[in-house]
Amino acid sequence: TIADEKKPIALAGVMGGEYSGIMDDTQTIVFESANFNPASVRTTAKELGMRTDSSSRFEKGLSPQMCLPAILRACELVEMLGAGEVVGGIIDCDYSVTKPVIIDFDPKWINEFLGTEIPEHDMRDYLTRLGFELDGNKIMVPHFRSDIETKFDIAEEIARLYGYDNIPTTALRGTAQAHKTREQKFKDLVISTLLAQGLDEIKTYSFISPKLYDKIRMPKDSPQRRSVTISNPLGEDTSIMRTTALPSMLQVLSTNYNNRNESAWLFEIATEYIPKGENELPEEKQSIIIGLYGDNADFFTIKGIVEELLDKVNISGYEFTSSSDYYAFHPGRCAEIMAKCKTIGVVGEIHPIVAENNDILEKVYAACLDINLMLESVGEAKQYTPLPKFPAVMRDLALVCDEDMPVGLVQKMIKESAGEYLESIELFDIYKGKQIAENKKSVAFNLTLRSNKSTLTDEESDKIVGKIISELAKINVHLRT
Repeated sequence: TIADEKKPIALAGVMGGEYSGIMDDTQTIVFESANFNPASVRTTAKELGMRTDSSSRFEKGLSPQMCLPAILRACELVEMLGAGEVVGGIIDCDYSVTKPVIIDFDPKWINEFLGTEIPEHDMRDYLTRLGFELDGNKIMVPHFRSDIETKFDIAEEIARLYGYDNIPTTALRGTAQAHKTREQKFKDLVISTLLAQGLDEIKTYSFISPKLYDKIRMPKDSPQRRSVTISNPLGEDTSIMRTTALPSMLQVLSTNYNNRNESAWLFEIATEYIPKGENELPEEKQSIIIGLYGDNADFFTIKGIVEELLDKVNISGYEFTSSSDYYAFHPGRCAEIMAKCKTIGVVGEIHPIVAENNDILEKVYAACLDINLMLESVGEAKQYTPLPKFPAVMRDLALVCDEDMPVGLVQKMIKESAGEYLESIELFDIYKGKQIAENKKSVAFNLTLRSNKSTLTDEESDKIVGKIISELAKINVHLRT
């Protein structure tokens, strides 16, 4: 307001003054074409709560060089409409920057940036239509495009006219393409395979009590007793890092058993910590630990679980060899798992004393497998095999052998004797009784014989079986009569 007259005046860029408008007795009009600072206009309109058409335009930024063309056009319309007589005289106070913005034109960079293949002549056409002037590889930005400052803005204008829907979808450059490692995929397959067989996954603490080594009958001089000691343990029960995850598994099985769960089939991909020298971090060894009791489980149950796992992860040619060297396992119901001449694990019944030490009063079965050794034993990628063209020949063999002879040895001998004609072999019976001599047992196998070249005749099949029986006789295994 004017102090002496108390009359409202105009707010620059927001609202004109009440008494500066045209009245009934107006004879002379002075035209003004002005440009205002965008930030100032926005602040004024916001503080006064007066958002007008004028403020909405000025606060976005208008070109100061439009003032003169605008006022000349207004005067032209006055004369064209016969609304008055225009007299000469213009006062021009132009303090704006008149130097145009010049940007380099690089079609190759624009295409790389947008991920397109727009021809250069199309780009020039788009820019010309928008009012840009091109001189060789230079772009002169029109004064009314104050928003254009860099080559990125030029690329955006070209993309806008080219059509965003015509730009192909591409992956962002410079971003990490995450994918699982071979070991991670292997672990996922292990977990899905064991879950499919009815086991539940568990997670246990890596720090345990030294007393747990005594519970699994670990010898006092065993290298596995040399563990990483925690400098600030919560207590003796969590004072060392485990070198074997078997005690952790037995603790969980014990908890389930003593809470009257009739069965528990569990597994864990556990980390075991093998100490190195002083001031060195320990080796972190990954192992698969399987433990179960109940549901009529026996040695062959857990052996079958391990066999299914090895088949799924594509480890072939493995063998189960009887062993009595593992202190935590029953000496007569334990087997080493061999693959590519390496012991990749052990499977069997937990020693009754170990089960009793862990307050489990029924038979417990466990398997421990080394993940790194399993990875080394994985075969080549599986390939498609067409369905057989020729029929198979089925033969059953009932054999008598010494009671303490491993069935796996007999099965291995059969495979080696039959050679390429043996498609599959399945153990379906083990018998000890009155019809079998003392200290002997009967084992029965079902053999599937097939040739890829022709149908096997009875004579050819008998010849293969005869060779098998002949070879088995060398290890004192004979047909049951």
